[in-house]
Amino acid sequence: MRLSKPPLPPLSLLAFTALLSLSSCSKKPEASKAEQPTSDAAPAGTSGETSTTIATFGGGCFWCTEAVMERLEGVLDAKSGYMGGSVENPTYEQVCQKNTGHVEVIQVSFDPDKITYDELLDVFWQVHDPTTLDRQGEDRGPQYRSVIFTHDPDQKNRAELSKRALDESGKLSNPVVTEIREAATFWLAEANHQDFYRNNPNFGYCRAVISPKMKKFGFE
Repeated sequence: MRLSKPPLPPLSLLAFTALLSLSSCSKKPEASKAEQPTSDAAPAGTSGETSTTIATFGGGCFWCTEAVMERLEGVLDAKSGYMGGSVENPTYEQVCQKNTGHVEVIQVSFDPDKITYDELLDVFWQVHDPTTLDRQGEDRGPQYRSVIFTHDPDQKNRAELSKRALDESGKLSNPVVTEIREAATFWLAEANHQDFYRNNPNFGYCRAVISPKMKKFGFE
């Protein structure tokens, strides 16, 4: 797998004690309903000869998975949003109430000739902890569920095989609890959640939580 795009400037980490003072949803700035665009389905494909496929992952805070995925060569775009709930056009504040059923997800548009779905799955497993279902670090709640939303039978099969291989590899001390579910309506998150790490690299949560993930993949 080839990784590209120039890295962001190195950042020194804040003390993790500062992170512990943040609640699961208080870490993120508020956004009004008026700021939130929505999407009923997959992102539009690109013009020309580039082929486009989509993949949707829930791996904790969508800032984290978006920051890494959008830096992979072959990824055309990564959008933060919500999937799997019962409320139409949900806001971030509604999702944080933990009763809509939505998961924070990223929807990735990628060129399968440059990066495969299997390679995206490999990154997904590494960018979060797939052994904790509704928790990633201090982010706790059903909106942080570890889940792969599949868009066709082939993705479902590949996701199941990949999950089984990881479970049997012995790399993890606990079983993989990631759900594999059929993709539903993707609701685009508020504008200020898009490209959050790229736009706010010095924000405390970004420096304490996301920056180490970026360094792990060689992006800092």
